[in-house]
Amino acid sequence: MIQRQIAIAVIISLGGVFARPVAWAAPQPDRGPALARFPLTLEDGVRTEAAGPFYYSETKGPEHNWGFIPFYSHYIDPSVEYSEKEILYPLFSDIHYGKEHRWQFGQLYSIALGGEPDESTTRRVTVFPFYFKQRAADTNLNYTAYMPFYGRLKDRLFHDEMYFVMFPFYAETRKRDVVIQNYMYPFVDVRHGDGMHGWQVWPVIGREHKDVTTQTNGFGEAVTVGGHDRSFFLWPFHLKQDNGIGTDNPEKIRASIPFYSYSRSPLRDSTSALMIFNWIDERGKKYHEWQGPWPFVIFTRGEGKTTSRVWPVFSQSHDATQESDSYLWPAYVYRSTHSADLDFRRTRIAFYLYVSVVEKNLATGGERRRLDMWPFFTWHRDFNGNERLQILAPVEPAIPDQRGIVRNWSPFWSLWRAEKNAHTGAASRSLLWNFYRCETRPGYKKVSLCFGLFRYESGGGSRPAAADASSGRPANTH
Repeated sequence: MIQRQIAIAVIISLGGVFARPVAWAAPQPDRGPALARFPLTLEDGVRTEAAGPFYYSETKGPEHNWGFIPFYSHYIDPSVEYSEKEILYPLFSDIHYGKEHRWQFGQLYSIALGGEPDESTTRRVTVFPFYFKQRAADTNLNYTAYMPFYGRLKDRLFHDEMYFVMFPFYAETRKRDVVIQNYMYPFVDVRHGDGMHGWQVWPVIGREHKDVTTQTNGFGEAVTVGGHDRSFFLWPFHLKQDNGIGTDNPEKIRASIPFYSYSRSPLRDSTSALMIFNWIDERGKKYHEWQGPWPFVIFTRGEGKTTSRVWPVFSQSHDATQESDSYLWPAYVYRSTHSADLDFRRTRIAFYLYVSVVEKNLATGGERRRLDMWPFFTWHRDFNGNERLQILAPVEPAIPDQRGIVRNWSPFWSLWRAEKNAHTGAASRSLLWNFYRCETRPGYKKVSLCFGLFRYESGGGSRPAAADASSGRPANTH
């Protein structure tokens, strides 16, 4: 008899879910994990979950989010004209923000549409790294590129403009006023612009010179931009650089790597032998440092910084605002940052096996905490005192607060969830996707178990309107 009642409850519940997948006009009983509808604990809103972890719908204010886990999710906030669709996150996403639109697949194929200040539209298509195209009302912004055969790019691949023919045989790039013409990239090039000219036949020989110039800063003041002379011969065996010419801190660098290198300037001197034994005198930052063999052994002393490291056995380092310690790395790692308004502390054991993060706002006295133990649980408490616990958590400790993970994957493996609202006193607990669910508020308690076959409800005080299934607003259908 019990099995028959469970089967009937599941069939009726799923029928109701997929006939009207977002909201109901009539009250619905609790039949978790087949179907459960309940008010949000930490925010004002209502959430529906069905078919165990595979379906959810959530509404809070103007925001609406729903999905079929882990295949599809759709988030929309009409108040800011924002919409985001994700399929098998992070494989596919479709994002709308005002007049901006971006569609991407696997971070390789993408289409982007964007509005310009003159209300025109820019369309961008990318099949990385083979095809790039952009079309805009301003034809000066248009480009097309077929890599590696021929094309022109603008504001792509870390350059303001790029033109190539049979790359890498010929490519011309521009960044601000500097133009570099590459022949058999990256071996041969000629460069010029902004008081600079140079050439190289790498790794045989190369030279570059830049004059002292001026530029206007954000306050409308003219500031000096230092010049330089740089050359190499049989790179990296002979390197010569004179940087910061015309400034208060000119620097001279000489190197024959891996044998030796040194730099001299008014604020800093350094000497290196065999690339692993280094002596640094940071007069500007008020400390001196010995490294050897780098990066395993480092000792720093001075007013600006103190470090003692014999890695991976131990490491201790601190300055005026930061502290970093480790013992038997990665068995124990500690980091902290302190400023006038912020105190941040993070402790990790065995990478993400255990992570503790504490962040304090010293101006307001608020504190935020996060505790993770991979892959068992993640717990956090925000600045308002609200708490949330999730069991299991195979991804969240390594990628915390990632909205795509929370929407598309976390519900799938969240066997236990517990939330507590510090302001309202509301709390909720859920086991096995609402197979057991308990909600409490001051003067009110509600318990549901095994597809709603066992239910308990007491008190009516301060029960929110969202607790009634009929309270949800009609869902946005686009």
